[in-house]
Amino acid sequence: MSELKRCGWCVGDPLYEAYHDEEWGVPVYDDKAIFEFLILETFQAGLSWITILRKRENFREAFDNFDYEKIAEYSEDKIQELLQNAGIIRNKLKVRATVTNARAFMQVQDEFGSFSEYIWSFVDGTPIQNKLKDHTNAPATTPLSDKLSKDLKKRGFKFVGSTVIYAHMQATGMVNDHTVDCFRYDEVAELKK
Repeated sequence: MSELKRCGWCVGDPLYEAYHDEEWGVPVYDDKAIFEFLILETFQAGLSWITILRKRENFREAFDNFDYEKIAEYSEDKIQELLQNAGIIRNKLKVRATVTNARAFMQVQDEFGSFSEYIWSFVDGTPIQNKLKDHTNAPATTPLSDKLSKDLKKRGFKFVGSTVIYAHMQATGMVNDHTVDCFRYDEVAELKK
């Protein structure tokens, strides 16, 4: 598959390429999967995404496969155990934010029926199709990610700044930021709910 034209940010690393080819930009509507991406994005803040991808399985194991109901009930002992886990990013504020975010996530579910309904309402349920010629032209934030970030913060979420949220929107297919010459651009653009 090396002859395929890909977005420049992933080229050269097999793990990055596989993530790009199979997951990035594919619309995600399942609450559990959305929660996983959201938490991984919060841990990524200030780091590279490849760092998170390399630790993804460790995160899944450490955080009960991103079961937000379990995470919302984590005790102080469990938090301390996570802070000793060398397989994840041991940032005290981010670990604690994961528990806070799990609780806030469930409050949104209670209000909207699902987190998916809530978050996808920001794009009227339809992925935004950008037409980037070069991955370096992708924005870090947009007015929409600013709005979503502000709303999440108002609801008690932590580590959900506009840059984190725009990356989340890209990863979960709320926006298609594959470059127009990437083999995945048209494939992702055709995906529907």
